[in-house]
Amino acid sequence: MSIDKRTVDHVAALARIALSDAEREQLRDQLSAILEHINVINEADTSQVPATAHILPIDTIMRPDQSRPSMPAQTLIERAPAHEDNYIRVRAVLDNE
Repeated sequence: MSIDKRTVDHVAALARIALSDAEREQLRDQLSAILEHINVINEADTSQVPATAHILPIDTIMRPDQSRPSMPAQTLIERAPAHEDNYIRVRAVLDNE
């Protein structure tokens, strides 16, 4: 399948890139080659292949929930790079307007 110049310009606009005429021609050739490879893959008979999410069977990917104690708040505050009283100091992320 061959890509036309208009399609290349549309893809470049979506990607917000400026292309010279030489780059536009090179991209057209590359996109056309990619689509030709995809067409070859599309010709493969997959009617006997079941739909899968993974190629290997996965029994469970989740570990069981286990309750465990967390680190004491005072220890976290002491380990923070900057703290004041019982609070961790961080840089401001919002501007005051």
